[in-house]
Amino acid sequence: MNPFIQALREKRPLLGLWQALASPYTAEICARAGYDWLLFDGEHAPNTLQTLLAQLQAVAPYPVEPIARVPMGEPVAIKQYLDIGFRTLLVPMVDSAEHARAVVAATRFPPKGVRGVASATSRASGFGADKRYLHEAHERVSVIVQIESGAALEAIEDIAAVEGVAALFIGPADLAASLGHLGDPGHPEVQTAIASAWARVGHSIPVGIFATSEEDAREKIAAGFGFVSVGTDIGVLSKGAQILRATIAG
Repeated sequence: MNPFIQALREKRPLLGLWQALASPYTAEICARAGYDWLLFDGEHAPNTLQTLLAQLQAVAPYPVEPIARVPMGEPVAIKQYLDIGFRTLLVPMVDSAEHARAVVAATRFPPKGVRGVASATSRASGFGADKRYLHEAHERVSVIVQIESGAALEAIEDIAAVEGVAALFIGPADLAASLGHLGDPGHPEVQTAIASAWARVGHSIPVGIFATSEEDAREKIAAGFGFVSVGTDIGVLSKGAQILRATIAG
């Protein structure tokens, strides 16, 4: 089983940090900080396969799970992210069980799915050295789908029940926009929707979330969310730079 999903099943809250700077240098710094997982963003950050690969290599020596958010839930991007070595994927904008099944299929080799086969040139298989990879990849790879729209909320039980979906992740920013509260994920309607989502599926499947503040992170952990992003590399750098200047300049 995928070690990250195994850790989630131990019911210990796993803390993560979003990686959007697209730099192996900062990724390594964050990997040394003791987080359980780092999220490498291919949807909104300026990442390419080459920058993602460099970051994977930079964090490899550390006991942290590298999770990649693909740009979209389509087979080509999923195949490429898996081939370079990510084993846990976060897929944005999954609004239905049908879409979730298609995403899972894109992570599985035939006959279990539609993932293209490239064993000898794949970093994930040790460039062909791992002779069991093709037969065991479906056991090692895990799919986390993002719930970030009104449609996804309506279908959340069906999405959670899709075979191969290992966990759900709620994206407050897009969810807020979908519910008519663009830029206000703390709006009571949005927070009520988030609480309702966890209540409906949180006892049957691990659910994660992007916390919007330190206080929000503590509240979501207390509420039972299994994995929580507590910030971003950009936020840490920006806040630290501002605090340092303010401390000296007064």
